[in-house]
Amino acid sequence: MEIMMEQAGAFGPLVIATIKALVVLILGWIVAGAVSGFVRRRVNATPEIDKTLGNFAASIVRWVILLIVLVAILGLFGIEATSLVAMLGAATLAIGLALQGTLSDLAAGFMLILFRPYKIGQYVDIGGTAGTVVDLNLFVTELVTPDNVQIIVPNGQAWGSIITNFSAHDTRRVDLVFGIDYGDDADKAKAVILAAAEADERVLKDPAPWVRVTNLGDSSVDITARIWCNAADYWELKFAMTQGVKEAFDKANISIPYPHTVEIKRDA
Repeated sequence: MEIMMEQAGAFGPLVIATIKALVVLILGWIVAGAVSGFVRRRVNATPEIDKTLGNFAASIVRWVILLIVLVAILGLFGIEATSLVAMLGAATLAIGLALQGTLSDLAAGFMLILFRPYKIGQYVDIGGTAGTVVDLNLFVTELVTPDNVQIIVPNGQAWGSIITNFSAHDTRRVDLVFGIDYGDDADKAKAVILAAAEADERVLKDPAPWVRVTNLGDSSVDITARIWCNAADYWELKFAMTQGVKEAFDKANISIPYPHTVEIKRDA
């Protein structure tokens, strides 16, 4: 009986420390979320600073607070901060090998913030993965595809990949190719395409629309139109021009050739 009481007395401080550690962990987690959210809102409220930096700063604050909470929890179990540093110093090699991917993502995150190849809200292609950037934190970049699918790209992979930023500039060029029949008037077709471009208010006057015959294909004369617009109007203008030119060709009796299948029958 006395041995059991001694064992219970020995476990008592451990149970109390565990309960305290859980309380500190929960409170620390809540505080980290609240403070990081406050930092994000304050930074994003400044017009001169874009949301990318605000989210990244909030991520740093969150992880720093959680690190402090971890040190406090270890202190509850009798592990001093100096002892923790000594332990980490002795295990640096092992930790580095185990977390080399995570550390690489962390370093890449700072590089992405420093050189800013993309920002939150921009549509990008990262190594063949395309989507709108919705978050950039210490370790990952979060994208959302046009059909609302979430994609998480580790920062290390993002920094080491070819990044195509479709939203980096305010304007973009829309390239369209229309094929007409060899029997049609190419100058007339060019005039029809140019008129359709000039009639759309989204088409910029400078640079001026460019329409030229660019290829003599197997069954069509190809005419290329290059028009400039604001980046936000790119897709809608592309779709509108495609339909508008088709309808204008119909009214002008300009035919768009298409492949034909010829069946040859031989007498038995």
